[in-house]
Amino acid sequence: MGALFVGVDGGGTSTRCVVVTESGEIAGRGRAGGANAISVPDPAANLRAALLGALEGLDPARVAGGVFGLAGAARAAESAERAWREAGLAGRPAVVGDVLVAFTGATEEPDGAVLVAGTGAIGARVRDRRIVRRADGFGWLLGDEGSGVWLGRRAAAAALNAIDGRGAPTVLVARVAEAVLGPGTAGEGPALAQALVAAVYARIAESGPAWLGTLAPVVDAAAREGDEVARGIVAEASRRLCRTARAVYGAGERARGGTGPLVLAGSLLTEQTELAHLVRAELGGWAALVRARDSAAGAAALALRAARPGDPRAAEAHRALIERGGA
Repeated sequence: MGALFVGVDGGGTSTRCVVVTESGEIAGRGRAGGANAISVPDPAANLRAALLGALEGLDPARVAGGVFGLAGAARAAESAERAWREAGLAGRPAVVGDVLVAFTGATEEPDGAVLVAGTGAIGARVRDRRIVRRADGFGWLLGDEGSGVWLGRRAAAAALNAIDGRGAPTVLVARVAEAVLGPGTAGEGPALAQALVAAVYARIAESGPAWLGTLAPVVDAAAREGDEVARGIVAEASRRLCRTARAVYGAGERARGGTGPLVLAGSLLTEQTELAHLVRAELGGWAALVRARDSAAGAAALALRAARPGDPRAAEAHRALIERGGA
């Protein structure tokens, strides 16, 4: 029996794990809750659950290496190693930034850049499959501009502004109230505002700040329907994300010899959202855009390459994983 390699992509909302063979075949998959140490109470538990799911029916002794792609890689190393041990695996995994595995899951090119907008948001420049520059990724309180959490926070604020007269009228009042308080929510004015505030804080206390990202689809839908307040929020998110992309892969970088694609990753940029449409329209004129595919497979590809440096078979397996695109 041949060796197996593990790849993990731990985001703010979910963790995905794949186990692959030396030829790039998917041998197992697992999924669990988020693994961002900033916004998730116990990331190690979710990492372990995803690992065990992917390893089900497989011999752990065959695992020859693994790569975890996690936000805040330095902070997350302890959680990754704990999950690895508790899953019964020998040795220790390599831990890299989640942006790197998003890049390697979309392209076999060694150089380029990546822009991520999911629960959080970050941009990074990649050279020789290593991160050499970052922009944003500072978490829900201080950054992650244009992310799902950023959108959700502003949607809730816009609803409150409309209720008390500080902002323009918007369908976000009803939409956010329904999402937060449940269908058929009644009330208006100060009573509704106080109910929303209490419920939002309670949800964050219970589930962490990543919960705010669940309101992102509410904003996107309202923007598509023409609500001016929602359209303004999404347009501002696009401007901020494009600014992040230019910081890591702008004209100055390309003039110094920067090459390679710009990978768009995270559900807000890979799905058919209004935000993705705006970002692609803005960035498509000066960068070769590539849509992210399977970041967990990208992590597994890095594990394969690390175990077989210079081996063309590792490059072929990497190519196969990209072509499968998570299928």
